[in-house]
Amino acid sequence: MYTYKIEQAIKAASLLHKDQFRQGLVAIPYVSHLFSVASIVADYTDDEDVIVAALLHDTLEDTDYTAEELEGDFGKKIRDIVESLSEPKDTEKKKYTWRERKQAYTDKLKKASDEALLIAAADKTHNMRSIVEEYADNHNRFLKEFSGPIEDRVFAYQNISNVINRRLKNNILREFNNVFTEYKNFIEDVKNKN
Repeated sequence: MYTYKIEQAIKAASLLHKDQFRQGLVAIPYVSHLFSVASIVADYTDDEDVIVAALLHDTLEDTDYTAEELEGDFGKKIRDIVESLSEPKDTEKKKYTWRERKQAYTDKLKKASDEALLIAAADKTHNMRSIVEEYADNHNRFLKEFSGPIEDRVFAYQNISNVINRRLKNNILREFNNVFTEYKNFIEDVKNKN
C-alpha cells in the first residue's frame, strides 16, 4: 500500500531520525528499522493509519517530535498508537533504568489497542531478527554492544511476548513466536559459549 499519508510519514521518519543509526558493524540508517517494521505490518493489515504509526512508532521516544506535533500532522489515532508504544523519557526529576523503561512499555501494551500490539509484534520481530543475524558469529561483540545482564533481555522480551500472545489475534503471532524462539536459542548459545 502506498498513499500520500504514508509518503508523508516516510518523509517525517527520515527527517526526524536522520542522524540515527542501528547498532552493528555497518552504520545503517535507523529508518531502515522503521521501513522494515512498516513492511511487516503491511503484511498483516491494510489500515493506512496503522502503517503510518509503524513508520512513526519511535518518534516520540527517540526524537524531539512531540505528541502534539504528531497529532497535528497525522491525527489522534496515530498519536494514540505511537504513545502506547513509547517508553518513558528521562527528565530532570526522573532517570529511568533500562528495566524500568521496559516494564513501563510492557504495562502500556497491556492496555494498548490491537493496532498497537500488531506494531509491537512487528517491531520486536525485526529487532530480534536483526540481533540474531548481526551477532550470530560474534557473541563477544553482542555482549559488548548490549550491556547489562543477558537474562534481562530475555526477561523483557518474554514479558512483551506474554502480553502479545494473550491479547493479539492476528496471524503475525506465528512469525513473532518463531523469531522469538530463534532469539532465545541465540541467547542460550551466547551464554553457553561465554
